[in-house]
Amino acid sequence: MDGQVKVAVIYYSATGITYQMAQAACEAAGEAGADVRLRKVRELAPDEAIRSNSGWQAHHLETQDVPEAQLDDLSWADVLIFGSPTRYGMVAAQLKQFIDTTGPLWSQGALADKVYSAFTSTATSHGGQESTLLSLFTIFYHWGGVVVTPGYTDPSQFVAGNPYGASHTSNNGEIAPDHLALGATALTAKRAVRLGAAVKRGMAAS
Repeated sequence: MDGQVKVAVIYYSATGITYQMAQAACEAAGEAGADVRLRKVRELAPDEAIRSNSGWQAHHLETQDVPEAQLDDLSWADVLIFGSPTRYGMVAAQLKQFIDTTGPLWSQGALADKVYSAFTSTATSHGGQESTLLSLFTIFYHWGGVVVTPGYTDPSQFVAGNPYGASHTSNNGEIAPDHLALGATALTAKRAVRLGAAVKRGMAAS
């Protein structure tokens, strides 16, 4: 069994906030020694809706070369880190639609015994960050996954304040993720890689 941990960072982002956090997760996972894939999920919104928002349109064009997530990415990865903006305190429809296609893998047990983590962003303070992360964790529990969070495992987390996962308040997309949000994302990714390696070693030894 290959000893290198394989990490897939799978995200949805409309105007680029969650994308920046996804990039931070990828960079940190790579620094931790993982083989990393960055994957966006398919956009479901019509073109006219995207064109009506200049930030959305610009980000759509900026990331047109980022590969779209496939079920093979889930099979390949030892660690899966999901990122989503909040929609009414829940996961964005685009990411949920992709997750809803995973039934064949789930039914085969192919999603079990992997490490999972997540990050999110909201337009406003208290806009559903924790509920969005918890809704993703519920999915991971159904899959039989091992959920890893940043907790309060680093002094910065007492400032960032969200033990469930990295999160950011963007003020309706106007404020890019700051060093606290990106640091929490990196911490989450590095913990996921480290614990993913431990799970992988345990599976190999069993």
